[in-house]
Amino acid sequence: MSRLGRGRLLGYGVGSVGTGVFSAVPGLLLLYYLTDMLGVPAAVAGAVLVAPKIWDVLLNPLVGAASDREAVRTGRRTRLLTAGSAALPVAFALMFAVPGDVPGALWAGAAFLLAATAFACFQVPYVALPAEMSPDPGERTRIMSWRVVCLTVGILVAGGLAPAVVDLAGGGRAGYAVMGVTIGAIMAAALAGSTLATRWVPSRPGPRQLGPVAAFRLARGNRPFFVLLAAFVTQALAVAVMLAGAPYVASYRLGDYGLTSVMFVCLVGPSMLAVPGWAWLARVHGAVRCYLAASVGFCGVAVALIPAIASGGLIATLALTALAGVCYAALQLLPLSLLPDTVHADAARTGHAQSGAFTGLWTAGETAGLALGPGLFALVLTLSGFTSAPTEAPVAQPPGALTGLLLGFTALPALLMLISLPFVVRYGRLTPTRTKEAA
Repeated sequence: MSRLGRGRLLGYGVGSVGTGVFSAVPGLLLLYYLTDMLGVPAAVAGAVLVAPKIWDVLLNPLVGAASDREAVRTGRRTRLLTAGSAALPVAFALMFAVPGDVPGALWAGAAFLLAATAFACFQVPYVALPAEMSPDPGERTRIMSWRVVCLTVGILVAGGLAPAVVDLAGGGRAGYAVMGVTIGAIMAAALAGSTLATRWVPSRPGPRQLGPVAAFRLARGNRPFFVLLAAFVTQALAVAVMLAGAPYVASYRLGDYGLTSVMFVCLVGPSMLAVPGWAWLARVHGAVRCYLAASVGFCGVAVALIPAIASGGLIATLALTALAGVCYAALQLLPLSLLPDTVHADAARTGHAQSGAFTGLWTAGETAGLALGPGLFALVLTLSGFTSAPTEAPVAQPPGALTGLLLGFTALPALLMLISLPFVVRYGRLTPTRTKEAA
C-alpha cells in the first residue's frame, strides 16, 4: 500500500492550525475582552462564553448526520468544510469588533454563537477524514501525528501571537479589533488550505452517527471508559479555568497584560518538548502511573504558584508555569493513549465495536469542560467583587477581587485536579493489567 506524501499530510494537518486557534483564543481572551474592554459584568460575560459552547456540544451529532448525507450524495465532505472555513474566520473577527452603540454582550455572544456553529461545520467532517484517507492503521497514525503538530502550532498562535497583536495595535478595543482580523486571516488561510487540499479524499460514510443519549445507552456498561472520561473532563475544566485567568493575573497581579503571551508560551512550549519524554516514561513505567504522577505534579505546581504570584515574582511564576506545561503534556497525551483500551475492552465484552459512540461522548465531554472553564472563572470574579470596566475608564479593584482572581487561577485548578485523582486511581484498579504493563 502506497504511503501518503508529505504534501497530503500537511494539507490535512494544516486545518488544525485554524481549529487550534478557535479552541484556545475565546477561553483565553474573550472573557477579559468583555469585562475589561467592554465593561460587561463578569456573570454576564461568563454566560456569553458558556452558552455557545454548550450549543456546540448539542450541534455536533446533527452536523455529523448532515456530513454523512453529503458523503452519500457526492462522495465527498467538501461542502460543509467549505461553509465552515468561510464563515468561522469572519465570525471570529466579529467577536472582537463590537460597535460602540451596540451592547457588547449581545454582539459578542451572537458572533460567538455563529462562530461555534461554523466551527462544528468544519470540525466534524474534518475529524472524519483520516479514516477515509487510508485504511492502514500505520498511515492513520502518521496523519494524526501531523495533525497534532499543527494543532500545537495553532494553540501557540492563539496564546502567543494574539495578545501580542493586541499590544502592537495599541491595546484597547481597537487593538482587539485588529487582532480579530489578523488572527481570523490566519485561520482563513489554514482552513481554506486544508479544505482545498483534501478534496481528493473519497468519503465512505459508516453507520449512522448516534446522538448523545443513544451513545450513552450503548456505552454505559463500560465503567473504565466513564472513569477515565471523568478524570479527563475534570482536568480539562481545570486547564480551561487557568487559561481564562491568565490575562487577569498578568494585568492585575503582575502589572503587565503583555505577559499573557509569555505565560501562555511558557505553558505550551514545554509541553511540545515533553511529549516524547512522557511517551518513553509510559512505555517503561506504564501509562496509568505516569498519568497519576503528572496529575499530582500539575496540582502541586498550581499550589506553588500562589505565593509566587502573590509576591510578584515574575521569574518564579514563569518557571512554575513552564513546569505546569511539562505536566500538561502528559494530561493531553496519556488519556488519549488509554482511551482505545477502553473501546477494545468493551468490544470484547459486548461483541460490538462502538468506537463512534465512545469518541462522540469523549469529544462532547471535552468540549463541555473547556466551555465551563471560563464561566467558572467568571463566577469567581463575580463572587470576589471584581468590577468590570473598560480600559478607558479603569477602576481600582478591591483587595477581595485581587485575591479572588489569584485563587481562581491557582487554587481552583489545583482543587479540580485533586478531584480528578480518585478517578485516575479508580481507572488503574479497573484495568490492573494496563497499569502494570508498559504502555
